[in-house]
Amino acid sequence: MDARIDPAQLFDLAPGDAHVLRNAGGVVTPDTRRSIVISQRKLGTRTVLLVAHTGCGLTSFTDEEFRTELQLDTGLRPPWSSGAFADPATSVASGLRALRRDPFLMPGTALRGYVLDIATFALAEVAEPADSA
Repeated sequence: MDARIDPAQLFDLAPGDAHVLRNAGGVVTPDTRRSIVISQRKLGTRTVLLVAHTGCGLTSFTDEEFRTELQLDTGLRPPWSSGAFADPATSVASGLRALRRDPFLMPGTALRGYVLDIATFALAEVAEPADSA
């Protein structure tokens, strides 16, 4: 979601090369999974790259803090989670596990995760723990 990041430039993509889904924190949500499955099943996508970045705003609060803030402001508690996390690499690894376990993703989908250093724009690949497959 961070406007400083241009996925086309980051991955040297031309128009039409990729379907890019953006959300706060790069968190794998039910809607993220829905969109990936549609992209795969109807448009032929076979590779998924999950990218989070350093200095992400979702590391600056907890889900509970945000829910409470919203409740105090609106009188309502949201039924959804913000997806806040302490460490982008841990969040990416968790997202990769969620995608790998999704029964609707195409078998053999290539899943890779990265953390982008927002200061240098260097990508560090996140290895999914071996016991999570």
